[in-house]
Amino acid sequence: MEDVEFTAASYAVPDQIISNDQLTQFMDTSDEWISKRTGIKRRHVSNTENTSDLALKAAEKTLAKANVAGEDLNLIIVATMSPDNMTPSTAAIVQGKLGAKNAVAFDISAACSGFSYGIAVARSMMLANGWQNAIVIGAEVLSKLLDWHDRSTAVLFGDGAGAVLLTHSSEQHLLGQDLETFGDLGDKLVAGHSEVEHDFLKNKHQLSTFTMAGREVYRFATHQVPSSIIKAAVQSKIDLDEIDHFLLHQANKRIIEQVARKLHQPLVKFPINIAEYGNTAAASEAILLAECIQKKIIKKNDVVALSGFGGGLTVATLIFRF
Repeated sequence: MEDVEFTAASYAVPDQIISNDQLTQFMDTSDEWISKRTGIKRRHVSNTENTSDLALKAAEKTLAKANVAGEDLNLIIVATMSPDNMTPSTAAIVQGKLGAKNAVAFDISAACSGFSYGIAVARSMMLANGWQNAIVIGAEVLSKLLDWHDRSTAVLFGDGAGAVLLTHSSEQHLLGQDLETFGDLGDKLVAGHSEVEHDFLKNKHQLSTFTMAGREVYRFATHQVPSSIIKAAVQSKIDLDEIDHFLLHQANKRIIEQVARKLHQPLVKFPINIAEYGNTAAASEAILLAECIQKKIIKKNDVVALSGFGGGLTVATLIFRF
């Protein structure tokens, strides 16, 4: 059976680290308040690097690990909700700097589910076109979308990028998937909104900062993520106990713990790195996947569930055998 496999993965984060204690200097909060409610201790925040810069770093490190040149790529997808520009796409910028002259490149906007959506799209395009190599990148500089005096959002997010190289395989690796969108709930998580004035000469050309209905998003995640994982497992014809690792979007440690309880799975199967990076949206699963591969937490033939959830509102679960 024709399929694609994960060949290499890597990540890149800004050097600047902002701890919870540093946030107290300009915000009414505390390390205890943030840690207890989210599991976050610190986050990496960009100083000068934009989304394409972090995406490029992650891509270059990934290609180097696999000894694959940019010109060998057929496809580049960047999942992001904080692109450098409306156009050109972040993926197009990365394509140009990689010298990936043979690659189709475009962005996907599915917020925190974007990386899983990107893998699903890349796989479909690779199989349809007989392509050999694709790189999927989750990349965000969310700090440029935040109101850094709003503790309901600013304490949660960080910047970073993660990338995975997908290559053609003659063996089956994708066992099942579930992709869902709940557009009627889209107003629960909004960033970058722009208004159109009645008088077009008065258009402000400004984007809104991040806003989120935290309780509603929490309820959505703790209900829809377990449901999505179960649907993907049923399609895979495997029992949840057969899944070795559940790599969830790192939005909140309590969400991950609740999902584990609802699935009746031990928390040890759910790697968590939110303490170091915070919520990096589309980069979250990508960074976690790269770390798990690097630390040999994920081994050959392990069954892994990737599950993202967030803006849209969206949820996406992919179950792969590595």
